[in-house]
Amino acid sequence: MEQCCSTKTKDKLNNSEHTGHNHDHGHDHSHDTAGKTTLQMFMPALISFGILLSGIVLDNFSQPEWFSGWIRLIWYLIAYVPVGLPVLKEAWQSIIHGDVFSEFFLMGVATIGAFAIGEYPEGVAVMLFYSVGEVFQAMAVTRATTNIKSLLDQRPDEVVVIRDSRTHMVKAETVQIGEIIQLKSGEKLGLDGELLSEKASFNTAALTGESKPDTKMQGEAVLAGMINLNTVSQVKVTAAYKDSKLSKILELVQNATAQKAPTELFIRKFAKIYTPIVVFLAIAITFLPYFFVTDYIFRDWLYRALVFLVISCPCALVISIPLGYFGGIGAGSRNGILIKGSTFLDRLATIQEVVMDKTGTLTEGVFKVQSANFTEGTDVAEVLKMVNVLESKSTHPVATAIHQYAGAIDHSIVVEKVEEIAGYGMKARINGKDLLVGNFRMMDQFGIPYNIDVQNDTYTLIAVAYDHQFAGYFTIADAIKPDARAAIDQLKALKIRATMLSGDKSSVVRHVADELGIANAYGDLLPEDKVNKVKEIKAGNRSVAFVGDGVNDAPVVALSDVGIAMGGLGSDATIETADIVIQDDRPGKIPMAISIGRQTKKIVWQNIILAFVVKAVVLILGAGGIANMWEAVFADVGVALLAIVNAVRIQRMNFKLS
Repeated sequence: MEQCCSTKTKDKLNNSEHTGHNHDHGHDHSHDTAGKTTLQMFMPALISFGILLSGIVLDNFSQPEWFSGWIRLIWYLIAYVPVGLPVLKEAWQSIIHGDVFSEFFLMGVATIGAFAIGEYPEGVAVMLFYSVGEVFQAMAVTRATTNIKSLLDQRPDEVVVIRDSRTHMVKAETVQIGEIIQLKSGEKLGLDGELLSEKASFNTAALTGESKPDTKMQGEAVLAGMINLNTVSQVKVTAAYKDSKLSKILELVQNATAQKAPTELFIRKFAKIYTPIVVFLAIAITFLPYFFVTDYIFRDWLYRALVFLVISCPCALVISIPLGYFGGIGAGSRNGILIKGSTFLDRLATIQEVVMDKTGTLTEGVFKVQSANFTEGTDVAEVLKMVNVLESKSTHPVATAIHQYAGAIDHSIVVEKVEEIAGYGMKARINGKDLLVGNFRMMDQFGIPYNIDVQNDTYTLIAVAYDHQFAGYFTIADAIKPDARAAIDQLKALKIRATMLSGDKSSVVRHVADELGIANAYGDLLPEDKVNKVKEIKAGNRSVAFVGDGVNDAPVVALSDVGIAMGGLGSDATIETADIVIQDDRPGKIPMAISIGRQTKKIVWQNIILAFVVKAVVLILGAGGIANMWEAVFADVGVALLAIVNAVRIQRMNFKLS
């Protein structure tokens, strides 16, 4: 078992992202804070404090004769019970489950020992302040998990489905693909689907972190978690409840804490070794001086050992560090950035170079045909029909642009042996003849001659060949995303080098790079070329993040130190492979994610240094008999609270795009 601060608090950190199921691991959680008001949470401490304070007044000011002996002991025992009994129960449960050297055991021994040597007020005070610290810890964890747990409220359990021309309220998980659901103004969509209504506006904050309205037209995809803003709309379901995009987002967030940062894993291992050592050191402090000190007094050395035990609890480290990482993950999710684990927050903090795909990352990925240029003698109408049928088989943005330009599909044209060649284009057989549609490298690959200078054109050129004859080409343009330039500037401000890779021709890539201020840009790259380029950068001992959105980017995303997927339009394969998912495709979220990673790591190390320095100083003072129980309480609970307050700072930070 791990040595931890509060087991119940640690359980909340580890399990709060799961859908309401709390894994107790056998511990008694009867005093959990879930569902309690702030007053209820502090009530045991308030009762204990009132009785303790009155006892201190009786001891030091009024000093009545009756307040002595058994009456005084019972008075302080009554003050001890509200805060001490739950901790002693936790200590017993921990021992039963093999976790002897738990924090509860340390606190139990220290406070019972204080009573044994007659230090009743200090025994109560230690447990009181410890319990107050526990409440603050629980409140901090609850706050840290609110952003993440709020995602679980974005899917309505029930939806209105139209069956037999009537509306029925049913469980969302029972709705079948192809059924039609009705959505009133202000309601959340429960499943992914296709908009049947002519037009509707949606709030997409659950998916993107941005609450601005997004207008969808008939036939466009709408996703679970979106909120209908105006008219009653109808949606045809295209994915089962468990397969919706929001479900995948929730799964990513729920699994985020499984990926522990090296710092977090080190602290856990450290605590398992550290806690038993201090217990045995406390025993040594009690008994070893008998053999070396001439005026040995057992009570004095036992008191020093008890102080030593109180100080030794690793609360500040074991709670504040995962809390810091959890806060970072929550800050990311609040801004539409899904971080799959604390280990990736650590890696983000060390990134030296961000390598970005051009299309769909820095550019809109929404291509439009600017012109169609066919050779003399070509039957333009016939070739355009064939190209349209072939391109309708692909989901690539360029194919979509050509399909939209050509218009309606001629279903009388029979297409056979359709093949998509990565990095080149598409090939098929029509009327027994080969049709090629792709870049000019494809023409070179298949030995198709052409008389076009394609080197310096700043448009994307898509060539067409039919029956081994060059038929012409399309010029296609893609717009740069509005915040792309600002994103590059912010990366430069963070002292991070930006590199752009693309399968598009070099002249187009250079044009976009110049617009964005990117010095390192490479075009005419096949998927394997992108992999080799990232390997080349990493060979220089540089920490690399790769940002992409296409299925062809999945190998290079996996190769990089941190893989970032542009999730809004990106492929499922890239999203599954990536470590970070940017939900709304805004490149400005890239420097934001890195800033969150850096701030998280900074806060974590601040807490480590604070805890180690203060505890080391007070441990030495306690062993030397200089520090008393009050200093011990500060070293334990005080430092833990300071570290927790520092850890939750990240939730207040503004990471909004400039």
